[in-house]
Amino acid sequence: MLKQFNWDAIPAEQVNDKFLRKLVWEGGLMIAWMEVKQGYLVQAHAHHNEQLTFVVSGRWQFEIDGQTRIVGPNDLLYIPPHVVHSALALEDLVAYDIFSPPREDWIQGTDAYLRQGSSAGESR
Repeated sequence: MLKQFNWDAIPAEQVNDKFLRKLVWEGGLMIAWMEVKQGYLVQAHAHHNEQLTFVVSGRWQFEIDGQTRIVGPNDLLYIPPHVVHSALALEDLVAYDIFSPPREDWIQGTDAYLRQGSSAGESR
């Protein structure tokens, strides 16, 4: 069982100029707190992990399963393993991503699809 985390005591990582995150992981679970600026595009990608995205404030526009899904405050989106998806920040937002198992690329900082994200005005 996860203990209660003091998110203010966890160091934040500025992934790029529009994406800030804090990571915790324990056993088979990783939780990422994210602060994302409006217009940030997470490029289309898939991963081996299942993912839950919980939005605290703001809105994401996900392209997943051939559909567009808007995920806003208090919404929870499940993304199965190996499903290609992208996300556009429609507003400044705060969200949590929960992964099982933890993502090695996030731990190691090799997540190029986040570090090379573009704004909405650029080519997708």
